[in-house]
Amino acid sequence: MSSTLTVPAQVKFDEAIELTQTFLIQLKKNELTSSQIQDFVAALVQTANGARGFFVTYLTAADPICDEPRSEIIAALQANPGIAADLLVKNIAMSTAQKLYHQRRNDSDMMASSATVATRTTNIIHQLNLPQIQEMCRDLVATIQTGTGTYGEFLTRWGYDEEQKNAIAQVVSELGV
Repeated sequence: MSSTLTVPAQVKFDEAIELTQTFLIQLKKNELTSSQIQDFVAALVQTANGARGFFVTYLTAADPICDEPRSEIIAALQANPGIAADLLVKNIAMSTAQKLYHQRRNDSDMMASSATVATRTTNIIHQLNLPQIQEMCRDLVATIQTGTGTYGEFLTRWGYDEEQKNAIAQVVSELGV
């Protein structure tokens, strides 16, 4: 099997999105070997732009193929835990806050989309079982509880209100990490 997936060393965010879209098409058609899957994801998540593009596409894709990540994807993320861990913790926070936001606006479609992202992110976090994620989750909850900490800038930048922050803290605590 040949793959057209080549990740540039300095991949741009929009390139990473396009590459991940192509990857998902090839994955669904069973056009990739196990090693091609793992190599592609590992190469993509080595940079912040690549990892961001991968997760924004993978977690939000309408395709149910993303509901249960293949072992090769998990292995690739475990091999590059730093950037992936940070983005996964932030994704669980953002999707939880957005779900509440959409619920308030009675937007059931967007609420369901945010719930899908939260479920997929939670699933990946559980499968990765990385100490970095456990530490980051504790830091996020501590920042919400005390009002200061590692995630202060992140929470402020997105303007989450108290109800959203409490929902984030509850979901992150329930991860059991």
